Amino acid sequence: MDTSMGQLDEKVALVTGGSTGIGLAIARRFAAEGATVYLTGRRKATLDAAVQVVGERGIGIQSDVSNLDDLDRLFATIEERRGRLDVVVANAGFAEIARLGEITEEHYDKTFDINVKGAIFTVQKALPLMPDGASVIVLSSTNASMGIEGMTTYGATKAANRNFARTWAAELAGRGIRVNALSPGPIETPGIRGLSAQGDRQLADSLAAMLPLGRIGRPEEVAAAAVFLASDQSSFTTGAELFVDGGLNQV
Repeated sequence: MDTSMGQLDEKVALVTGGSTGIGLAIARRFAAEGATVYLTGRRKATLDAAVQVVGERGIGIQSDVSNLDDLDRLFATIEERRGRLDVVVANAGFAEIARLGEITEEHYDKTFDINVKGAIFTVQKALPLMPDGASVIVLSSTNASMGIEGMTTYGATKAANRNFARTWAAELAGRGIRVNALSPGPIETPGIRGLSAQGDRQLADSLAAMLPLGRIGRPEEVAAAAVFLASDQSSFTTGAELFVDGGLNQV
């Protein structure tokens, strides 16, 4: 019998956008560290497959973070089943390339509704379930502090996400709730492949050439950083931004 202790034993966590990519890697690692993990996604088949990957500690709830009724149902379910959330990871996100002159209202609304509105109301609606000392992780990006061609709206949303961590860290300090931003660089995910018109590795390979480490990252490397921010190992860290970017924004 395995009696080893995980870094998140007995904790209850929520990972939005947990059905693929970075979110799935975080949910899987949290479960491996002993947490019960609720993960959300918009597509039921993809979410069901993700739950199988996460294992018996994973619970999937189909939900769109930009839909407030969906969020109400999500948190009502968690409250009924577990009554609390020790860790909230606002990860759900959307990106597509649109250069200035090509930006449509539909593109703007979708990007801001998922990345900004979704993050705000995920955390706000989670607050009643969060005990003192809980941890919030907001996914930002290296795009928040760089000018990347074609990423006007995405970069703006991720800059907002970074500021949320600062503001909420100040607002929730009295309860000992820590709020931090996690900012990945280029990571090997379906999302980054989807940004390429060909859907292939062309974009990923060109990004790898920009990085001091000479390669793009793996979702598991971001998940390892998320465990640090979720666990007591980061008990004196709040309002911070942790880069997992291969040195892209650092060197």
